[in-house]
Amino acid sequence: MADILSNLKPAKGSTHKVKRIGRGQGSGHGGTATRGHKGQGSRSGSGVKRGFEGGQMPLSRRIPKFGFKAPFRVEYTVVNVESLEKAVVDGKFTPGTAITPESLYSAGMVAKKTALVKILGNGELKSKINVTAHKFSKSAVEKITAAGGTVTEVSTETAQ
Repeated sequence: MADILSNLKPAKGSTHKVKRIGRGQGSGHGGTATRGHKGQGSRSGSGVKRGFEGGQMPLSRRIPKFGFKAPFRVEYTVVNVESLEKAVVDGKFTPGTAITPESLYSAGMVAKKTALVKILGNGELKSKINVTAHKFSKSAVEKITAAGGTVTEVSTETAQ
């Protein structure tokens, strides 16, 4: 006989009777209904909130807290002048073209598209590049302008 949807049954031994709790003595689970005698777990509406350890001081309160977290900290993704030079040498940017935070993202030098970018002056720069970023260090500005490039600072409000 062909297996028709109306003839399908679970495999033998794969299904079990549901344990019916609290349905009288004849069920085998009457009386305390598998809750045991007395105590918190036997009462109706029992249960404890997350992290409760029976009145013992919870782990989250036992562990020491330290340090200060500045609530309005602005975090910048830093790009050094030497990595800009390397990108020009590798052909990611051509000398004289504008380098923006978006182009840095597409070149894989910045992880997030919306990241605030700060250019630092670590390393040497020989190529003439026009850089647009949210912040610049003094040494980075000096090195970029000395190589014949320009520096444009973008406000941080328009970035996010």
